[in-house]
Amino acid sequence: MSLSQSKRWMWFLLPANLTAQGLITVLPLYVIFLGGDVGEVSIVIALYYATSAIGSIFWGKVIDRFHIRRGVLLITLSVIFLCCIWLYSTKTISLLFVISSIIGFFTVGKNSVTQLLVMESGPKNQWSWLFARTSIISTFGMLAATIIGTISSVYFNLAPYFLICAASTAIAIAFSTAIKGAKFHLEPSSIAHSIHGLRYSISSFHFFVFPKIPELYDFMHIITIFKGKVSHEIGILFVHTFVFYFGSNMYFTAFTPFLKKLNFSDSSVFLIYMIQTAVMIAIFFVAPRVISKLGEERATSVAYGPRIAAVLVVSFTPLLFGVANFAMAIVSACLMVIAFSIYSTSTSVILFKSIPQGFEGKYLGVNSSVTGVAVFGGALVTGHITNLLGYSFSFLVSAVILAISFVLFRTYLRYRLSNKIF
Repeated sequence: MSLSQSKRWMWFLLPANLTAQGLITVLPLYVIFLGGDVGEVSIVIALYYATSAIGSIFWGKVIDRFHIRRGVLLITLSVIFLCCIWLYSTKTISLLFVISSIIGFFTVGKNSVTQLLVMESGPKNQWSWLFARTSIISTFGMLAATIIGTISSVYFNLAPYFLICAASTAIAIAFSTAIKGAKFHLEPSSIAHSIHGLRYSISSFHFFVFPKIPELYDFMHIITIFKGKVSHEIGILFVHTFVFYFGSNMYFTAFTPFLKKLNFSDSSVFLIYMIQTAVMIAIFFVAPRVISKLGEERATSVAYGPRIAAVLVVSFTPLLFGVANFAMAIVSACLMVIAFSIYSTSTSVILFKSIPQGFEGKYLGVNSSVTGVAVFGGALVTGHITNLLGYSFSFLVSAVILAISFVLFRTYLRYRLSNKIF
């Protein structure tokens, strides 16, 4: 993959995403390694997402105020580097709560910078191509994280993996120093007017896009639903989004502790994530064709099938043994990422089309707030439910919640197509 001189800044994404994916994968494993259970894992993940939402707002404001890209990257990556070194010497779970919060706050800093750098690197008719390239590079970084983790955990315990993440971050810092200032400056709010930037944000697991900090009044369309009215069908879409990410994050929070409960080795867990990421790379090229053929609405509905099936598959995995256990875990992980690749791309287009012109920043802020609360709440609830009733029950609850999300999405389509407003 060749890039022109002006676009070679993109290569910082490879080591940066190696670190980001490596940390989010290894942190739950490390909690268990230190003697924790799914309850502590859920807290670590919840704190990570909570501070990511706060960080997304903060770094967006910093970029707006000072128009710095390279500076934000150098600051955030440097802190991540120090956190990796800190993690290597950490032996208590309470410190992991603090470090995961810091990592969440600073990791998200690169997201808005990346989007703006893409949009400043070429004319608008090249944005789709440029975002596609950044997605590919980022995903290969994620794949590298799982490959290295699979190999290193065979020979070492988990602590040395943090040094690998530190080295990868140092490489990302070196690439970031080569980024030059643009001749003109876009602000993060410009992402609200670009379907390419929005699709990249959602499909690349960048849940939080805050072109405008939402106020209470901005949630009016959601509030009216709970009063028994529908003032605008976009409120149903927001509730559907909340339920979807709540149920999905219940699965993701419980998945790693669940595999360790079944006595999977750290290397096996990394291998499952490696296969999942490889499938994600493959589906990256297929998903747009599927959506183009089916249409966004139908593609979104179809994506619920493998998503719910993935959760149901893993809920019955404890009934199996040996290789069958491992195979079913792989099937579940791959179905989840196939479904998400289609769902995230199609729903980003639906959301973009549903927002009235001139209200992009307002509604994207609401959508990000709803998503943030959902992933935070889903993580916390998972720990409590699993400790009380077990993993299988927790996964079944996740499947039921995803089914409710599907019903809400179909309800949204019915209101939109019938053009009913109550």
